[in-house]
Amino acid sequence: MQIKRIALATILAASGIFITSCGRQVTRVGIEETIDISGRWNNTDSREVAEQMTSQILSGSWIGDHQESNAGKKPVVIVGMVQNKSHEHIDAETFVKDVERSFIQSQRVRLVQGGAKREELRAERADQQTNSSVSTMKKFGLENGADYILQGSINSIVDSHKKKKVVYYQVNLELTNIQSGEVVWIGEKKIAKYVKN
Repeated sequence: MQIKRIALATILAASGIFITSCGRQVTRVGIEETIDISGRWNNTDSREVAEQMTSQILSGSWIGDHQESNAGKKPVVIVGMVQNKSHEHIDAETFVKDVERSFIQSQRVRLVQGGAKREELRAERADQQTNSSVSTMKKFGLENGADYILQGSINSIVDSHKKKKVVYYQVNLELTNIQSGEVVWIGEKKIAKYVKN
């Protein structure tokens, strides 16, 4: 009987150690910290590419040209579609939001809403026509029209052999004058990652 109790106690103790050692540990890190676990596109890539590319866009001569032709007014920009043409699932909306944030923080351009969010704004404005007081209702036809649209793509190439691979990302962006269709700026940013398993 004593031997059975000792054996049972030993099994329980070993199980406790096993369960404790298999537990997940989570550590909070700074959002600016670069952590690359999988080698795939991540939040650091999105943020850094967005910041670098908007810095390139905002240092282009097109802003001065626009202001010279428009009595010093800031250009109005809309961020259009950025297509994910890479080999993996990338939420391009996160990248678009990083670009939009960089535009707003620069205060060199004015940003207008695009895509589904613009449609939601228009639906709200339409709803106000029947459900809001005349003094607070927002009118149709007073949106700021965009002067330029930013569009682009995220592409990738994977070169692998056995347990090694190089993942190459290229982000291409183009800024186009909506009135004339003229492309006023083209930029690209490349990232290469070596992954060894």
